[in-house]
Amino acid sequence: MEIAIKSAVIQTSEKRLNLFERYLTVWVGLCMVAGVALGKWVPDSVQVLRDLEFGHGSHVNLPIAVLIWLMIIPMMMKVDVASVRHVGRRPKGLFVTLLVNWLVKPFSMAFIAWLFFRHLFAPWIGPSEADQYIAGTIILAAAPCTAMVFVWSYLTDGDPAYTLVQVSVNDLIMLFLFAPIVGLLVSGASSLTVPFTVLLYSVVAFIVIPLAIGMGLRAWFIRQHGKTWFEGTLLPQFAPVTVLALLATLILIFAFQADNITGKFWHVVLIAVPILLQVYINSSLAYGVMKWLKVPHSIAAPGALIGASNFFELAVATAIALFGPGSGAALATVVGVLVEVPVMLSVCAVCNRTRHWFPSEPVR
Repeated sequence: MEIAIKSAVIQTSEKRLNLFERYLTVWVGLCMVAGVALGKWVPDSVQVLRDLEFGHGSHVNLPIAVLIWLMIIPMMMKVDVASVRHVGRRPKGLFVTLLVNWLVKPFSMAFIAWLFFRHLFAPWIGPSEADQYIAGTIILAAAPCTAMVFVWSYLTDGDPAYTLVQVSVNDLIMLFLFAPIVGLLVSGASSLTVPFTVLLYSVVAFIVIPLAIGMGLRAWFIRQHGKTWFEGTLLPQFAPVTVLALLATLILIFAFQADNITGKFWHVVLIAVPILLQVYINSSLAYGVMKWLKVPHSIAAPGALIGASNFFELAVATAIALFGPGSGAALATVVGVLVEVPVMLSVCAVCNRTRHWFPSEPVR
């Protein structure tokens, strides 16, 4: 009977995903096919789009930058800075989340990427390609997840208020630590030199400005119409815009990457291996430490999921700004998008099946 109940919980949770979220990997695959086809069939038109930059040699592609803003700003509108004042109520879960996200995840990814791309995969990947893939995976790991964590938390019956606290604190920390960590680890684990000015511009363009706009819009709309209307009516209306912007971004990136993908499709599979390994290591670590600290499951599960997932929109934008839309680093961040949903659903399933490991909680 207990097994049947747990199975029903998992099946019900899966039904809560909307069509886009459930089949994100399929949509990414279709975008990959469409983008590669455009890159091969109309290369001149793709080149025109590729050359549209904010400034010559900036690597900040104008069409992609606009699309990424359309994705990120609605996400930032969900950030409630006021919730940060509640962090002291149950500090254990937040402490573990921050420990894994900022002291373990990016550094473990740097080591894993260096091990795989420099040594284990060396027969199939050249040194310059290895540097690019190392850089891309580090950028991916240094950007903790924001929006999709709310979906994963919902599927595991996570505490929504505490999840919001975890996400909000991570976003604020990201303002200060993302650039230094990426610069340090990419330079240390590869032979690439990260232009810190470009990295700083990326943080300003894709974190500071969207966060400021999102917070400003959130405060204005709530003041005008109330929080219930804002969260229940307005935010869902942004979902189609965000989805279309994400898909359009992926099509452009795959179009820019057409030659790399068709000539090195095997590399996509190889890139996925250390990303998958890193996801399961960090989610297991966060989940295990929270179990050891007797943190409630409604906090432990979202904490493990935040440690496993990534803010791939920011990662893609940063990789493009630093190394260009046709770079191996950009390709590595896109592979992270490709594996995101099936991997995270598997982590959700484990969290749901191990609910009995944690102290009993009152029914919410």
